[in-house]
Amino acid sequence: MKIDFEHSQAAHCENGVTAGILRFYGIRISEPMIFGIGAGLFFSYMPFIRLHQMPVFSFRPLPGHIFARVTGRLGIRINKRRFQNEDKAMEALDKLLEQGIPVGNLVGVFYLPYFPKEYRFHFNAHNICVIGKEGDVYTVSDPVVQATCELTYDDLKRVRFAKGTFPPQGKMYWVKRISTTSPDLRSAILSGIRLNCNRMLDIPLPWFGVKGIHTLAAKMRCWERKLGAKKAALQLAQVIRMLEEIGTGGAGFRYMYAAFLQEAAGIADQPAFREAAMEMTRIGDLWRNFAFEAARKFKKRGDDVCTYDALADKLVVIADAEKHFFTRLRETVK
Repeated sequence: MKIDFEHSQAAHCENGVTAGILRFYGIRISEPMIFGIGAGLFFSYMPFIRLHQMPVFSFRPLPGHIFARVTGRLGIRINKRRFQNEDKAMEALDKLLEQGIPVGNLVGVFYLPYFPKEYRFHFNAHNICVIGKEGDVYTVSDPVVQATCELTYDDLKRVRFAKGTFPPQGKMYWVKRISTTSPDLRSAILSGIRLNCNRMLDIPLPWFGVKGIHTLAAKMRCWERKLGAKKAALQLAQVIRMLEEIGTGGAGFRYMYAAFLQEAAGIADQPAFREAAMEMTRIGDLWRNFAFEAARKFKKRGDDVCTYDALADKLVVIADAEKHFFTRLRETVK
C-alpha cells in the first residue's frame, strides 16, 4: 500500500512536509509562502536547555508550530498525537495509512539509516511524512532528500521514540478535514506577518526574538574569560552549527522570508513588501557574514580573525537591523 503522494525536495523539513500534505489535498503553496504564513522566522537563545552539553540556539519556532499555524489560517482541521507506548504509536500510524492519509512524523535524525553518517547527530526536531507501507517496510517522504526513502518498522519506531533533548514521543500529525472554500491567502499572509512581528519584538523574556540576539551578544563577550578558550570555542561551534548546519535555519531562513514577502506583495497588494524583502535579504547577508567570521574564529583561519567582542558587535548590528525591520513591517500591515 502506497499513497499517491507527490514528493518534492525542500529547504526545510517542516515547511516541506506541510507543503507536501497540502499539495496532496489540492492546495499548492510555495515553501516561502508556508514559512511566512506560519510565522517561521524566529530567534531563541536558551542556556537553560542543553544539547550536547551546550546551550540551545534556534532560528525557528518549536516543531509543529508552522504546520499548525498554516493549517489554522487556511481553515484546515488537523489532528496530532503523542504516545507513551511505542507499539500503540505504530498501530495508530498504520490505521491512518490504511485510510489513505499521509502522516507527518517528528523524529530524531541520529538513527535515520538513509542519512549520511556525517550528518547524523542527536537532534530530535526533524519532520518526515510517512506515505505507505509494504510488509514491514514504510515509504517515507523526507523533504530534505531528493527521492522517497524506506524505513523498516524497527527503524521508524526507533527514530519516532529517540531519546535526549526534546524527545519526539512518537508525535504524528495529519489533516482531518479540508474546507470546501478556497483559502483566503491574503488574510493568512497578514496574520502570519503580525504574529512574526510579535514573536520577534514583544516577548518580554530576554532569550527570545530581538532581545535574545542582544542577550547572546552580551554573553559571548564573556565566554573566553568565564569558560576558557576551549569551552568558548565549543559554544561558538554550537552557534555556527545551529545557524548554518542544523535545520533551524539562520541566514537561509532570512532569505526565505524575503522570498515570502516578494511573493506576498502581489497577493496582498502591498508594494511595500518588496522593499521589505530587500531589507531582509541584507539582514540575511549580515547573518551569513557573522557565520563566516565565527567559523574563521573557531578554526583559527588567518591572522585577522575576529575577537569575541567583534563577533558580539556584529550580533548587535543584526539585532538592531531586525528590530528596525519588524517595527517597519508591523506599521505596514497595520
